[in-house]
Amino acid sequence: MIATLIPLFDDQMSVRAYSIFAQRENYFLDPIHAAGTSRLDNAMRVEGFEIIESMGLETLSEDREVFLPLLNVTLFTDLPSFSDAPHEQIVFLIDETVTTDEKFVNRIRELRDMGYKFAIRRIPLSRFGDYQPILELMDFVLLDHSSIDIRKAKIMFDKIYPNLRIVAVNVNTQEDYIKLKKLGGFDLYEGSFFRMPMDTQDTEIAPLKATYVELLRVVNQPDFDLTDAADVIGRDTALVLSLLEMVNHMTINSDITSVRHAAAMLGQTELKKWINTAVTKELCADKPSEITRLSLIRAKFAEGLAQQFEMGQLSSELFLMGLFSVLDIVLDKPMAEALKSVSISKPISDALIHHAGSYATVLEFIEAYEGASWQEVSRRMILGDMDMDKVYGAYLEALKWYRDLISL
Repeated sequence: MIATLIPLFDDQMSVRAYSIFAQRENYFLDPIHAAGTSRLDNAMRVEGFEIIESMGLETLSEDREVFLPLLNVTLFTDLPSFSDAPHEQIVFLIDETVTTDEKFVNRIRELRDMGYKFAIRRIPLSRFGDYQPILELMDFVLLDHSSIDIRKAKIMFDKIYPNLRIVAVNVNTQEDYIKLKKLGGFDLYEGSFFRMPMDTQDTEIAPLKATYVELLRVVNQPDFDLTDAADVIGRDTALVLSLLEMVNHMTINSDITSVRHAAAMLGQTELKKWINTAVTKELCADKPSEITRLSLIRAKFAEGLAQQFEMGQLSSELFLMGLFSVLDIVLDKPMAEALKSVSISKPISDALIHHAGSYATVLEFIEAYEGASWQEVSRRMILGDMDMDKVYGAYLEALKWYRDLISL
Protein backbone atom coordinates (compact mmCIF):
# COMPACT_ATOMS: atom_id res chain seq x y z
CA MET A 1 0.00 0.00 0.00
CA ILE A 2 0.99 3.63 -0.53
CA ALA A 3 -0.71 6.70 0.93
CA THR A 4 -0.20 10.44 1.21
CA LEU A 5 -1.56 13.51 3.00
CA ILE A 6 -3.04 16.38 0.97
CA PRO A 7 -3.78 19.69 2.73
CA LEU A 8 -6.93 21.76 2.28
CA PHE A 9 -6.60 25.53 2.77
CA ASP A 10 -8.91 28.40 3.56
CA ASP A 11 -8.72 31.82 1.90
CA GLN A 12 -6.06 32.93 4.41
CA MET A 13 -3.68 30.18 3.27
CA SER A 14 -4.18 28.34 6.56
CA VAL A 15 -4.54 24.56 6.54
CA ARG A 16 -8.01 23.60 7.76
CA ALA A 17 -8.08 19.88 6.93
CA TYR A 18 -6.13 17.02 5.37
CA SER A 19 -7.21 14.36 2.91
CA ILE A 20 -5.62 10.92 3.11
CA PHE A 21 -5.41 9.25 -0.29
CA ALA A 22 -4.22 5.66 -0.46
CA GLN A 23 -3.73 2.93 -3.04
CA ARG A 24 -3.56 -0.73 -2.13
CA GLU A 25 -1.86 -2.16 -5.24
CA ASN A 26 0.65 -1.04 -7.89
CA TYR A 27 -1.47 0.49 -10.66
CA PHE A 28 0.37 -1.25 -13.49
CA LEU A 29 0.81 -4.61 -11.81
CA ASP A 30 -2.87 -4.75 -10.76
CA PRO A 31 -4.79 -1.95 -12.55
CA ILE A 32 -8.25 -3.28 -11.65
CA HIS A 33 -7.64 -3.20 -7.92
CA ALA A 34 -5.57 -0.01 -8.04
CA ALA A 35 -8.30 1.83 -9.92
CA GLY A 36 -10.70 1.11 -7.10
CA THR A 37 -13.02 -1.27 -8.99
CA SER A 38 -13.89 -4.83 -8.02
CA ARG A 39 -12.20 -4.30 -4.67
CA LEU A 40 -14.46 -6.49 -2.58
CA ASP A 41 -11.41 -8.25 -1.20
CA ASN A 42 -10.31 -4.96 0.38
CA ALA A 43 -13.79 -3.79 1.32
CA MET A 44 -13.07 -4.40 4.98
CA ARG A 45 -10.13 -1.96 4.95
CA VAL A 46 -9.96 1.81 5.23
CA GLU A 47 -6.33 2.56 4.47
CA GLY A 48 -6.43 6.11 5.82
CA PHE A 49 -7.14 4.85 9.32
CA GLU A 50 -3.75 3.14 9.28
CA ILE A 51 -1.99 6.49 9.07
CA ILE A 52 -4.21 7.97 11.77
CA GLU A 53 -3.53 5.07 14.13
CA SER A 54 0.17 5.12 13.32
CA MET A 55 0.69 8.82 13.97
CA GLY A 56 -2.22 10.00 16.04
CA LEU A 57 -4.86 12.37 14.75
CA GLU A 58 -3.47 15.26 16.80
CA THR A 59 -0.20 15.07 14.86
CA LEU A 60 -1.93 15.23 11.49
CA SER A 61 -4.37 17.99 12.11
CA GLU A 62 -4.62 19.01 15.77
CA ASP A 63 -8.28 20.12 15.91
CA ARG A 64 -8.76 19.98 12.14
CA GLU A 65 -10.74 17.48 10.09
CA VAL A 66 -9.30 14.57 8.13
CA PHE A 67 -10.99 13.40 4.92
CA LEU A 68 -10.94 9.63 4.31
CA PRO A 69 -12.14 8.29 0.93
CA LEU A 70 -14.53 5.33 1.22
CA LEU A 71 -15.64 2.72 -1.27
CA ASN A 72 -19.41 2.31 -1.46
CA VAL A 73 -19.13 -1.20 -0.01
CA THR A 74 -16.80 -0.04 2.79
CA LEU A 75 -19.55 2.27 3.96
CA PHE A 76 -21.31 -0.75 5.49
CA THR A 77 -18.36 -2.06 7.51
CA ASP A 78 -17.89 -1.48 11.23
CA LEU A 79 -16.11 1.84 10.70
CA PRO A 80 -15.88 2.87 14.38
CA SER A 81 -13.81 -0.24 15.06
CA PHE A 82 -11.02 0.95 12.75
CA SER A 83 -9.98 3.88 14.92
CA ASP A 84 -10.76 5.54 18.24
CA ALA A 85 -10.11 9.00 16.76
CA PRO A 86 -12.81 11.58 17.59
CA HIS A 87 -15.69 10.98 15.18
CA GLU A 88 -16.32 14.69 14.65
CA GLN A 89 -12.86 15.10 13.07
CA ILE A 90 -13.39 12.33 10.51
CA VAL A 91 -14.97 13.26 7.17
CA PHE A 92 -15.84 10.25 5.02
CA LEU A 93 -15.36 11.13 1.36
CA ILE A 94 -17.73 9.33 -1.02
CA ASP A 95 -18.39 9.62 -4.75
CA GLU A 96 -21.02 8.91 -7.39
CA THR A 97 -20.90 5.16 -6.68
CA VAL A 98 -22.91 5.89 -3.54
CA THR A 99 -26.39 6.19 -4.98
CA THR A 100 -29.64 7.53 -3.56
CA ASP A 101 -30.77 4.00 -2.79
CA GLU A 102 -32.43 3.86 0.62
CA LYS A 103 -29.74 1.59 2.05
CA PHE A 104 -27.06 4.22 1.39
CA VAL A 105 -29.14 7.08 2.71
CA ASN A 106 -29.97 5.19 5.91
CA ARG A 107 -26.35 4.14 6.46
CA ILE A 108 -25.07 7.71 6.07
CA ARG A 109 -27.69 8.92 8.55
CA GLU A 110 -26.61 6.22 10.98
CA LEU A 111 -22.94 7.25 10.75
CA ARG A 112 -23.82 10.92 11.06
CA ASP A 113 -25.70 10.09 14.26
CA MET A 114 -22.39 8.69 15.54
CA GLY A 115 -20.77 12.07 14.92
CA TYR A 116 -19.03 11.44 11.59
CA LYS A 117 -19.13 14.00 8.78
CA PHE A 118 -19.44 13.42 5.03
CA ALA A 119 -18.16 14.89 1.78
CA ILE A 120 -18.97 13.96 -1.80
CA ARG A 121 -17.02 14.36 -5.06
CA ARG A 122 -17.36 13.61 -8.76
CA ILE A 123 -20.99 14.74 -8.94
CA PRO A 124 -21.63 17.11 -11.89
CA LEU A 125 -23.93 20.03 -11.16
CA SER A 126 -26.39 18.70 -13.74
CA ARG A 127 -27.02 15.68 -11.48
CA PHE A 128 -27.41 17.53 -8.19
CA GLY A 129 -31.19 17.27 -8.39
CA ASP A 130 -30.97 13.48 -8.64
CA TYR A 131 -28.64 13.35 -5.63
CA GLN A 132 -30.68 15.56 -3.34
CA PRO A 133 -31.34 12.84 -0.68
CA ILE A 134 -27.57 12.29 -0.41
CA LEU A 135 -26.52 15.94 -0.71
CA GLU A 136 -28.85 16.92 2.12
CA LEU A 137 -26.71 14.73 4.39
CA MET A 138 -23.36 16.09 3.22
CA ASP A 139 -21.14 18.58 5.05
CA PHE A 140 -18.85 19.23 2.07
CA VAL A 141 -18.96 18.96 -1.71
CA LEU A 142 -15.76 18.84 -3.78
CA LEU A 143 -16.02 20.62 -7.15
CA ASP A 144 -13.55 21.14 -9.96
CA HIS A 145 -13.43 24.93 -10.16
CA SER A 146 -12.60 24.87 -13.87
CA SER A 147 -15.84 23.09 -14.81
CA ILE A 148 -18.46 25.11 -12.92
CA ASP A 149 -19.89 28.59 -12.75
CA ILE A 150 -19.40 29.25 -9.05
CA ARG A 151 -21.83 32.17 -9.04
CA LYS A 152 -24.70 29.99 -10.27
CA ALA A 153 -23.62 27.12 -8.04
CA LYS A 154 -23.52 29.38 -4.99
CA ILE A 155 -27.10 30.57 -5.64
CA MET A 156 -28.28 26.97 -5.84
CA PHE A 157 -26.38 25.91 -2.72
CA ASP A 158 -27.64 28.85 -0.66
CA LYS A 159 -31.20 28.02 -1.64
CA ILE A 160 -31.25 24.22 -1.49
CA TYR A 161 -28.19 23.19 0.55
CA PRO A 162 -27.38 26.17 2.81
CA ASN A 163 -25.14 24.14 5.13
CA LEU A 164 -23.05 22.58 2.37
CA ARG A 165 -19.41 23.77 2.36
CA ILE A 166 -17.79 23.97 -1.08
CA VAL A 167 -14.23 22.75 -1.71
CA ALA A 168 -12.49 23.85 -4.91
CA VAL A 169 -10.22 21.06 -6.17
CA ASN A 170 -7.41 21.02 -8.74
CA VAL A 171 -6.33 24.54 -7.79
CA ASN A 172 -2.80 24.24 -9.10
CA THR A 173 -1.61 27.82 -9.62
CA GLN A 174 -1.41 30.91 -7.45
CA GLU A 175 -3.33 32.80 -10.13
CA ASP A 176 -6.27 30.39 -9.85
CA TYR A 177 -6.22 30.57 -6.05
CA ILE A 178 -6.28 34.38 -6.02
CA LYS A 179 -9.01 34.48 -8.68
CA LEU A 180 -11.21 32.02 -6.79
CA LYS A 181 -10.81 33.94 -3.55
CA LYS A 182 -12.00 37.11 -5.27
CA LEU A 183 -14.99 35.31 -6.79
CA GLY A 184 -16.01 33.99 -3.39
CA GLY A 185 -18.25 31.00 -2.78
CA PHE A 186 -15.58 28.46 -1.91
CA ASP A 187 -14.85 27.48 1.68
CA LEU A 188 -11.72 25.38 1.11
CA TYR A 189 -9.14 24.90 -1.65
CA GLU A 190 -7.17 21.80 -2.62
CA GLY A 191 -4.32 21.64 -5.10
CA SER A 192 -0.61 22.28 -5.58
CA PHE A 193 -0.95 26.07 -5.64
CA PHE A 194 0.58 26.41 -2.17
CA ARG A 195 3.89 25.04 -3.46
CA MET A 196 4.25 28.00 -5.82
CA PRO A 197 6.09 31.18 -4.75
CA MET A 198 3.79 33.95 -3.51
CA ASP A 199 4.48 37.68 -3.61
CA THR A 200 2.89 38.06 -0.18
CA GLN A 201 4.39 34.94 1.36
CA ASP A 202 6.29 35.43 4.61
CA THR A 203 9.86 34.47 3.77
CA GLU A 204 10.82 33.43 7.29
CA ILE A 205 10.23 29.89 8.53
CA ALA A 206 9.43 29.49 12.21
CA PRO A 207 11.76 26.77 13.54
CA LEU A 208 10.46 24.07 15.84
CA LYS A 209 10.49 24.67 19.59
CA ALA A 210 11.55 21.10 20.23
CA THR A 211 14.55 21.49 17.96
CA TYR A 212 15.60 24.67 19.77
CA VAL A 213 15.39 23.11 23.20
CA GLU A 214 17.33 20.02 22.21
CA LEU A 215 19.93 22.05 20.33
CA LEU A 216 20.58 24.30 23.33
CA ARG A 217 20.96 21.22 25.50
CA VAL A 218 23.45 19.60 23.10
CA VAL A 219 25.73 22.58 22.50
CA ASN A 220 25.90 23.68 26.14
CA GLN A 221 27.30 20.36 27.29
CA PRO A 222 31.08 20.24 27.88
CA ASP A 223 32.94 19.41 24.67
CA PHE A 224 29.75 18.73 22.71
CA ASP A 225 29.87 16.56 19.59
CA LEU A 226 29.67 18.51 16.33
CA THR A 227 27.82 15.68 14.60
CA ASP A 228 25.17 15.57 17.33
CA ALA A 229 24.56 19.29 16.95
CA ALA A 230 24.48 18.99 13.16
CA ASP A 231 21.88 16.23 13.32
CA VAL A 232 19.58 18.40 15.45
CA ILE A 233 20.12 21.44 13.19
CA GLY A 234 19.15 19.26 10.21
CA ARG A 235 15.62 18.92 11.60
CA ASP A 236 14.78 22.56 10.95
CA THR A 237 14.79 24.34 7.60
CA ALA A 238 15.44 27.83 8.97
CA LEU A 239 18.38 26.70 11.09
CA VAL A 240 19.99 24.85 8.17
CA LEU A 241 19.59 27.90 5.94
CA SER A 242 21.10 30.19 8.57
CA LEU A 243 24.00 27.80 9.18
CA LEU A 244 24.84 27.52 5.50
CA GLU A 245 24.67 31.28 5.04
CA MET A 246 27.18 31.74 7.86
CA VAL A 247 29.53 29.11 6.45
CA ASN A 248 29.35 30.73 3.01
CA HIS A 249 30.46 34.05 4.49
CA MET A 250 33.54 32.39 5.97
CA THR A 251 34.63 30.24 3.03
CA ILE A 252 34.98 30.40 -0.74
CA ASN A 253 33.83 27.73 -3.20
CA SER A 254 32.65 25.40 -0.45
CA ASP A 255 30.54 22.66 -2.01
CA ILE A 256 28.65 21.68 1.10
CA THR A 257 27.30 18.15 0.89
CA SER A 258 25.53 17.81 4.24
CA VAL A 259 24.62 19.62 7.44
CA ARG A 260 27.42 17.77 9.25
CA HIS A 261 29.87 19.06 6.65
CA ALA A 262 28.72 22.64 7.23
CA ALA A 263 28.95 22.29 11.02
CA ALA A 264 32.48 20.88 10.79
CA MET A 265 33.56 23.79 8.57
CA LEU A 266 32.21 26.30 11.10
CA GLY A 267 33.90 24.63 14.05
CA GLN A 268 32.81 23.97 17.61
CA THR A 269 33.41 27.44 19.04
CA GLU A 270 31.67 29.41 16.28
CA LEU A 271 28.86 26.88 16.00
CA LYS A 272 28.11 27.13 19.73
CA LYS A 273 28.15 30.93 19.57
CA TRP A 274 25.80 31.02 16.60
CA ILE A 275 23.36 28.49 18.08
CA ASN A 276 23.10 30.21 21.46
CA THR A 277 22.43 33.57 19.78
CA ALA A 278 20.02 32.48 17.04
CA VAL A 279 18.15 29.82 18.97
CA THR A 280 17.50 31.87 22.10
CA LYS A 281 15.83 34.64 20.06
CA GLU A 282 13.51 32.18 18.33
CA LEU A 283 12.71 29.80 21.17
CA CYS A 284 9.14 31.01 21.49
CA ALA A 285 8.37 30.73 17.79
CA ASP A 286 5.06 29.18 16.76
CA LYS A 287 4.64 25.76 15.20
CA PRO A 288 5.82 25.45 11.60
CA SER A 289 3.83 26.44 8.57
CA GLU A 290 2.61 23.94 6.00
CA ILE A 291 5.63 24.75 3.85
CA THR A 292 7.94 23.91 6.73
CA ARG A 293 6.06 20.66 7.30
CA LEU A 294 6.36 19.88 3.60
CA SER A 295 10.10 20.54 3.48
CA LEU A 296 10.78 18.47 6.60
CA ILE A 297 8.75 15.49 5.42
CA ARG A 298 10.30 15.72 1.94
CA ALA A 299 13.77 15.74 3.48
CA LYS A 300 13.19 12.67 5.63
CA PHE A 301 11.29 10.89 2.85
CA ALA A 302 14.14 11.54 0.40
CA GLU A 303 16.62 10.20 2.93
CA GLY A 304 14.47 7.11 3.45
CA LEU A 305 14.21 6.50 -0.30
CA ALA A 306 17.99 6.48 -0.80
CA GLN A 307 18.25 2.69 -0.81
CA GLN A 308 15.32 2.32 -3.22
CA PHE A 309 17.12 4.58 -5.68
CA GLU A 310 20.44 2.81 -5.07
CA MET A 311 21.88 5.95 -3.46
CA GLY A 312 22.31 4.68 0.08
CA GLN A 313 25.63 6.45 0.53
CA LEU A 314 24.05 9.76 -0.51
CA SER A 315 21.19 9.80 1.98
CA SER A 316 22.45 12.96 3.75
CA GLU A 317 22.60 14.86 0.47
CA LEU A 318 19.12 13.69 -0.46
CA PHE A 319 17.92 14.93 2.92
CA LEU A 320 19.38 18.37 2.21
CA MET A 321 17.85 18.40 -1.28
CA GLY A 322 14.41 17.64 0.12
CA LEU A 323 14.81 20.27 2.81
CA PHE A 324 15.61 22.99 0.28
CA SER A 325 13.20 21.87 -2.44
CA VAL A 326 10.84 24.66 -1.38
CA LEU A 327 13.50 27.30 -0.77
CA ASP A 328 12.12 29.39 -3.62
CA ILE A 329 8.78 29.52 -1.81
CA VAL A 330 10.41 30.31 1.53
CA LEU A 331 12.38 33.24 0.11
CA ASP A 332 9.90 34.20 -2.61
CA LYS A 333 12.64 34.06 -5.23
CA PRO A 334 13.45 31.90 -8.25
CA MET A 335 15.23 28.77 -7.11
CA ALA A 336 18.53 29.74 -8.77
CA GLU A 337 18.56 33.05 -6.92
CA ALA A 338 17.44 31.49 -3.64
CA LEU A 339 20.26 28.93 -3.76
CA LYS A 340 22.89 31.67 -4.10
CA SER A 341 22.63 32.18 -0.34
CA VAL A 342 23.58 28.55 0.32
CA SER A 343 26.56 26.93 -1.38
CA ILE A 344 25.30 23.40 -1.86
CA SER A 345 26.76 20.62 -3.98
CA LYS A 346 26.23 20.59 -7.75
CA PRO A 347 24.01 17.47 -7.82
CA ILE A 348 21.60 19.18 -5.43
CA SER A 349 21.57 22.46 -7.34
CA ASP A 350 21.16 20.61 -10.65
CA ALA A 351 18.09 18.86 -9.27
CA LEU A 352 16.52 21.97 -7.74
CA ILE A 353 17.33 24.46 -10.50
CA HIS A 354 17.54 22.42 -13.70
CA HIS A 355 15.51 19.35 -12.68
CA ALA A 356 18.40 17.29 -13.97
CA GLY A 357 20.57 14.47 -12.67
CA SER A 358 19.94 11.44 -10.49
CA TYR A 359 18.79 13.52 -7.51
CA ALA A 360 16.03 15.04 -9.65
CA THR A 361 14.51 11.60 -10.19
CA VAL A 362 14.11 11.26 -6.42
CA LEU A 363 12.49 14.69 -6.12
CA GLU A 364 10.15 14.04 -9.05
CA PHE A 365 9.08 10.78 -7.43
CA ILE A 366 8.40 12.53 -4.12
CA GLU A 367 6.35 15.25 -5.82
CA ALA A 368 4.25 12.66 -7.64
CA TYR A 369 3.80 10.73 -4.40
CA GLU A 370 2.69 13.67 -2.28
CA GLY A 371 0.23 14.67 -5.01
CA ALA A 372 -1.30 11.14 -5.03
CA SER A 373 -0.41 10.73 -8.72
CA TRP A 374 -0.55 6.98 -8.25
CA GLN A 375 -0.23 6.01 -11.92
CA GLU A 376 3.03 7.95 -12.20
CA VAL A 377 4.26 6.62 -8.86
CA SER A 378 3.45 3.06 -9.94
CA ARG A 379 5.23 3.54 -13.27
CA ARG A 380 8.37 4.82 -11.60
CA MET A 381 8.35 2.02 -9.03
CA ILE A 382 8.25 -0.57 -11.81
CA LEU A 383 10.98 1.13 -13.85
CA GLY A 384 13.17 1.43 -10.78
CA ASP A 385 12.34 -2.05 -9.45
CA MET A 386 11.23 -0.45 -6.20
CA ASP A 387 9.49 -2.19 -3.33
CA MET A 388 6.07 -0.61 -2.66
CA ASP A 389 6.08 -1.59 1.01
CA LYS A 390 9.51 -0.05 1.55
CA VAL A 391 8.45 3.15 -0.22
CA TYR A 392 5.38 3.40 1.99
CA GLY A 393 7.49 2.54 5.01
CA ALA A 394 9.83 5.42 4.20
CA TYR A 395 6.86 7.81 3.95
CA LEU A 396 5.39 6.62 7.24
CA GLU A 397 8.79 6.96 8.86
CA ALA A 398 8.99 10.55 7.61
CA LEU A 399 5.57 11.28 9.12
CA LYS A 400 6.52 9.66 12.42
CA TRP A 401 9.79 11.59 12.48
CA TYR A 402 7.85 14.81 11.98
CA ARG A 403 5.39 13.75 14.70
CA ASP A 404 8.24 13.22 17.15
CA LEU A 405 9.71 16.63 16.36
CA ILE A 406 6.53 18.55 17.19
CA SER A 407 5.59 16.44 20.19
CA LEU A 408 8.79 16.86 22.19
